[in-house]
Amino acid sequence: MDILRLILAILLPPLGVFLQVGLGLHFWINIVLTLLGYIPGIIHAVWIIAKK
Repeated sequence: MDILRLILAILLPPLGVFLQVGLGLHFWINIVLTLLGYIPGIIHAVWIIAKK
């Protein structure tokens, strides 16, 4: 399942974070990071998924 989340984190970072933690603080942080730049959103999403 983590492989699927990582693929989704690369394609749509907020979706990968949502599947990992739900609508929590990290999801909203990832939305902001993705809007500011796609790469920071990917890095944050992969970090959240790898951390758990």
